[in-house]
Amino acid sequence: MSDWIELRGLRCSAVVGVLLEERERPQPLEFDVDIERDFEGAALNDDIAETTNYASILSLTTAVATEGHFLLLESLAYRVAREVLATDPEIESVTVAVRKLRPPVPEDVATVGVRCTLRRP
Repeated sequence: MSDWIELRGLRCSAVVGVLLEERERPQPLEFDVDIERDFEGAALNDDIAETTNYASILSLTTAVATEGHFLLLESLAYRVAREVLATDPEIESVTVAVRKLRPPVPEDVATVGVRCTLRRP
């Protein structure tokens, strides 16, 4: 498989974190989602019905993040990946990266984040 749908820089605010200050208010997050799936039919026929609609994946990712209250970025990334896989049986694998844009740490770091990949059995 060599076809990928790439969604980069999706931003939303959500409650995620272990520290009390992170549990009290949403904080800015950024997602990248890579979907591995064949879209040759969509390309040849110029037909969205033959591929995964990325607008719905963006909405799904935002909903999972904003409706959940996660302690760990790892849990959030894994949940998004599972939900994306469930949307379309043609998806072979999905990689989800999520970053905190303003992590509550004393060091000068731009972001902290995680990345997970789920593949169909």
